[in-house]
Amino acid sequence: MFLLSEFLKWRLHSVSVQFEPELKVQEVSRLKGGHINSTYHIHGMMNGRYDDFVLQRLNTKVFTEPDKVMNNIGRVCQHLKKKVREDKSVRIIPLQFRAASDGRYFFIDDNGEFWRVMEYVKGGFSVDHAETVTQAYETGKAFGEFQYLLNDIPGGPLEITIPRFHDTVFRFEQLEEAFKQDAAGRAASVKEEMDFCFARKDTISCVLDGIADGSIPERVTHNDTKINNVLLDANGKRLCVIDYDTLMPGSSLYDVGDCVRSTTRTGDEDERDLDKINMDISLFEGLVRGYVSATKNILSEREKELLYFCGNLITFEIGLRFLADHLNGDVYFQTERENHNLDRARVQFKMVKSMEEQKDAMRRIVDDLLKEK
Repeated sequence: MFLLSEFLKWRLHSVSVQFEPELKVQEVSRLKGGHINSTYHIHGMMNGRYDDFVLQRLNTKVFTEPDKVMNNIGRVCQHLKKKVREDKSVRIIPLQFRAASDGRYFFIDDNGEFWRVMEYVKGGFSVDHAETVTQAYETGKAFGEFQYLLNDIPGGPLEITIPRFHDTVFRFEQLEEAFKQDAAGRAASVKEEMDFCFARKDTISCVLDGIADGSIPERVTHNDTKINNVLLDANGKRLCVIDYDTLMPGSSLYDVGDCVRSTTRTGDEDERDLDKINMDISLFEGLVRGYVSATKNILSEREKELLYFCGNLITFEIGLRFLADHLNGDVYFQTERENHNLDRARVQFKMVKSMEEQKDAMRRIVDDLLKEK
C-alpha cells in the first residue's frame, strides 16, 4: 500500500481536471508495479456518474522524446481498434487514452512533467509471476496475438524512442563501463556476478546477427512483455495488454523471451532467497503453447530455431541492466531498499542457470509445439 501525501493528492487532482474539468476526485491510490513511471488510479464523480481512470506521469529522463512515444501509441491503438472491429474473435482489448482540454493526449504541467490518462480496465488483474499453467498460456497467447495483430500495421516502422533498447551487446558494454567507472563504489562486491557475465559473453549476439543477415525480421514489438503487463479477467482469461511506452521496431524473440523470463519464474523478481528461484518447465510449456498458437504462421525459420533460447538471452540481458544500474548508483530503475538492483540481478542470473540446466527439455517442447497443426 502506497501512502500519498496531501500535497501529492492535490497535485494529482489538479492534473486530473486538465483531462476531465467536471471531475470531483474522491479517491486516489498509487498502482503497484513498474520501475519507471508513476501510475495512479483516480476515482471520482463526473456529471452525476462515477468515473475511474489511470493517471500516469511519464519518466522523461528515460523517455526523452515523449512525443514519439505517444505517436507510436496512437498508431498502434488505431490499428488494434480496427482489428477488433473487423474480427470479433479477437479477445485483446486495446488501451484507450483520453484527450486533455487542448485536444492533445497528454498534459505538461508547470514543472514540465508529462502526464497522460488511460481508461481504467475494470475487472482486470495482473500477477507478477504465473501461479498456474493457464495463466502462463493466457499470457503467451496475449502477447502472441498482440504481435500477430500488429504484423500488418501500415505506415512503415514505428519511431525508435530508446535507441538500442534490446541490444544485448550494447547492454554488456554498458555493464563493462559501469564496472570500470565504479561510480557508487560497489565494484569490489560484485566480482562473482561479473565472472558469471563474462563466462556467457559469447552467447549474446545471436538475435542481432539474425537481424543483420535478414533471417530475423524486425517487427512492431512491445519490448516490455512482463507477465504483469497482461490483464486477466475474473475467469483468468487474457483481457488486455498494457504499458505501450516501449513500442518500437524490434525482434519478436526479445518479446517472447521477456515473457518467458517473468512468467516462468518461481519467485519474486527481487527475491533474496535464491533457493526459491527457478524456471518452471510446466509454465514454460504453457506459455510457449499460447504464444506459438498465435504466431506460428508469421515466424521465420530462424525465429523458430531460437525460440527455446530467447528466454535465456533476455533474462541475461535484464540481469546485465540491473547490475549496471546497481554499479551506477541506482539511477534508472526505481529502488525501495539497499542493493535492490543487485538482488534483482541475482534473480535474473539464477534464472539463467535454471534455463541452462533445462535447455534440452525447452528445445523439445518448442519443437513439438511447432510441429502441431
